[in-house]
Amino acid sequence: MSHQLPPLVWLRAFESAARLSSFTAAAVELNLTQAAVSHQVRSLERYLGFSLFERLPRSLRLTDMGRAYLPTLRKAFDDISAATAGLFGPMGEKSVTVRAPVSYAVLCLAPRLHSFRRAYPEIDVRLCSAIWADALETETADVDIRYGDGHWPGFDAEFIFNEPAVPVCSPEFPEARGPAAHVLELARRDIIHIMGAEDLWTRLLRSIGSVETVTARGMKVDTSLAAAELAATGMGCALLLRSFAAPYVKDGRLIVPVDIELPLEQSHYLLLPHGQERARPEVLLFQEWLLDEFRSGR
Repeated sequence: MSHQLPPLVWLRAFESAARLSSFTAAAVELNLTQAAVSHQVRSLERYLGFSLFERLPRSLRLTDMGRAYLPTLRKAFDDISAATAGLFGPMGEKSVTVRAPVSYAVLCLAPRLHSFRRAYPEIDVRLCSAIWADALETETADVDIRYGDGHWPGFDAEFIFNEPAVPVCSPEFPEARGPAAHVLELARRDIIHIMGAEDLWTRLLRSIGSVETVTARGMKVDTSLAAAELAATGMGCALLLRSFAAPYVKDGRLIVPVDIELPLEQSHYLLLPHGQERARPEVLLFQEWLLDEFRSGR
């Protein structure tokens, strides 16, 4: 079956101009003249029978058809690039710098990186952890992973996964013993709070119909990793994302004393800056691996 496709150069000119909102900037990226890029985009519009851009005095704005066409086209370019690198290998020495919240980097990502290394031994991975990701320069990372509501100015956010929080404590914690363990008793004991999420214990109690309020007094830490370590030493109870608790539960350092979960609105996302140059093939391979690894539940 023949495929009715417009010339690749037209598609490339449209994608670049749409990403950069400028024929001039696209011309620089593609090493063409501004007139050549404009001509290629107009040729594509005539071929399709639709306008893809509104030409404004100092910029471009996608039409409804242009906005609808762009994501599929961009994914097609990414798939071709990733497939080429995956089958034939990136040319020369390649590396990917990955930035992620410290707890996610240590408890979720690091234990899985061996599978990426096995699949792509020619790509070096530089893993940088961050506590307050928004305070760091985005340009330093090829892959930027953050936890939040999915809205960061200047970025498209690709959903990775969402999961609930679970209460955890040391197996030696008194209220964790026996079938009588109850979330109310845990909440009345020593609580390890994670800064910025001090209300989670109160929300957990509300989910079971309790009107009690858990104060923010007690131990406070700035990462889930620190909370997990403190809880494992018997310092108190903590609420952790299920995947953060999993390695501690597996090796017996923590237990989940109560069969209850707190759904959370926030999730982990892969951030893609608006208007960035096309990602290098090795970066696309890592992004593809990352999404597949976590969405498959491995």
